[in-house]
Amino acid sequence: MALMTRATEAGMHTEQLAGRTQQRFFRPEEEARFTYPQAFEVDFGKRAEFDATDLTPSQINLKLRELMGQGVGTIVLKNPGAKHGIAVGILNRLKLEIQGSLGYFGCGLIDGPNIRISGRVGWSCAENMMAGTVVIEKNAGSTFGAAIRGGDLVCKGDVGARVGIDMKGGTIIIGGRAGAFCGFMMQRGRMVILGDAGKNLGDSMYDGTIYVGGKIAGLGVDAVPGEINDVEAEWLERKLKLYGLSAPNGVRKLQKIVAGRQLWNYDNLEPAEKKLIL
Repeated sequence: MALMTRATEAGMHTEQLAGRTQQRFFRPEEEARFTYPQAFEVDFGKRAEFDATDLTPSQINLKLRELMGQGVGTIVLKNPGAKHGIAVGILNRLKLEIQGSLGYFGCGLIDGPNIRISGRVGWSCAENMMAGTVVIEKNAGSTFGAAIRGGDLVCKGDVGARVGIDMKGGTIIIGGRAGAFCGFMMQRGRMVILGDAGKNLGDSMYDGTIYVGGKIAGLGVDAVPGEINDVEAEWLERKLKLYGLSAPNGVRKLQKIVAGRQLWNYDNLEPAEKKLIL
């Protein structure tokens, strides 16, 4: 009960749905193993590295699967060459260090690995991420973390437009600036932008929370300011510290953006009321 109260105070469970709830709570004493049949059992103590200079994206991903199949839990991937679709579909725990930059759709559809990328990433990095961590040391392209559902996705540099579009959970942290339409149609989760945010921030967001440390070029439809409470401030301090980041003027000075909830019953509004909202 105490955990539920803290989660609610932090803005994590505010849904007002008439039907079946989307919330799922798991207990550690449950016997069922929430893993995939095709997941690999790996040992973090077993380490391997390989050079991807002359490998195609398919060959790189097959090599990763081969090493995981051998129980290797720590992998260093060198010279990825900004190739597309690298390190996708990893459904188990893994420590993966990528020394270089990725192209489009890197680290998508993952559930569990801890990935660190020393370079940049292209569009749609970590799309549909379920769990784990992805940390990018430099910049990222647009649609960063599209439809993310869980885990921590961190870019220490700047990002493009539409960060966290259709975000359904988890945490996205941006160390620098972000482009337009970040948090578009956001449904749940938390986004932290330590630099400036572009136009139409949080446009049509249903739920979730966005924090901004710099200037906001403009809020989107149904995105409104909120107030940071003690639980949120504690969470922000702890989460940012994990990745060596800090709010420019302290977490209490971050601007909090939430859903105005005028769109929750949009289909039931009269035409004149819809025009007022949009």
